Amino acid sequence: MTSLSARRSASLWTALTARFSKRDLLEAAIVAVAFLLYFGVRGAVIDRPETAYHHALDIIDVQRALGFFVEDDLNNWVKDRLFWAQTMNLIYFYLHFPLIIVFGIWLYYFRREKYTLTRDAFLASGGIALVVYWLYPVAPPRELPELAARFDPNAPSYVRGFLDTLQVHLGYAYDTQSTRAFVNPYAAMPSLHFGWDLLLGLGIIWAFLPKQRGSTTETPRRGVSTRGWFWVVAPIGVVLPGLQVFSITLTANHFLLDALAGGVVALMGIGVALTLQRWAYPALKRWARPVPVVRRLVAPEGAVPVARGR
Repeated sequence: MTSLSARRSASLWTALTARFSKRDLLEAAIVAVAFLLYFGVRGAVIDRPETAYHHALDIIDVQRALGFFVEDDLNNWVKDRLFWAQTMNLIYFYLHFPLIIVFGIWLYYFRREKYTLTRDAFLASGGIALVVYWLYPVAPPRELPELAARFDPNAPSYVRGFLDTLQVHLGYAYDTQSTRAFVNPYAAMPSLHFGWDLLLGLGIIWAFLPKQRGSTTETPRRGVSTRGWFWVVAPIGVVLPGLQVFSITLTANHFLLDALAGGVVALMGIGVALTLQRWAYPALKRWARPVPVVRRLVAPEGAVPVARGR
């Protein structure tokens, strides 16, 4: 029985791995390790609540001085309107990581020539954000009532009145036992919820951008054509980051300045990705020609492998 079970397991594993190339498995490992490192490091810097509280007050003061501190009013407006609160909660939760993962997989298999730059922009912006989280922890609006009770009992009402709509209406809390190890509650600045949705929107638009006449870029895999789809999906790429601005503020997860910082970090990530494409990868490819694993990783973007026999 044990031998039969082992043979069946081996057969299933062979059937599964036959569908993926070594490049596929290597790519999955890179992304998985990168995101585990991101959340692991992000969750390791949670021991400065008072500093994060005062940094949040500094952001509020800057926005008040510039005349656009509206997060308290937005949160007050939505907290008693269940439909809109749940809509913002769902946008915040589902139009971020789930959509990024689905789009990343689709881009890898159908727009390989545009995948690596997009991946690098996400990973680079995440790395930049980690440095900022470490150097400048900022409490999100939803944390301010509790922190004010601990460190600032005379805090103004606009600090003490924020409601965590995800916890109240969706039942999702960042500080649950299952997620606590990977969550930094003081990582509001920059907002990668906005920054990564900005990258997602730009990636969607770029993926369906019609090719210029005379372009030598390889035809997308499996005959998936961009023609006729660009004007359908381009508005989605524009709307996604805009929706996240409303979502992150109405749900009391970020300030508007957090979103602005997230956009800057996302653009910096694109700059890093372009630098890698232009200079770093060609140099690495020349240096690592004898190393098969590295050669696969920096393979030409147009070289889309076949499903079997690779």
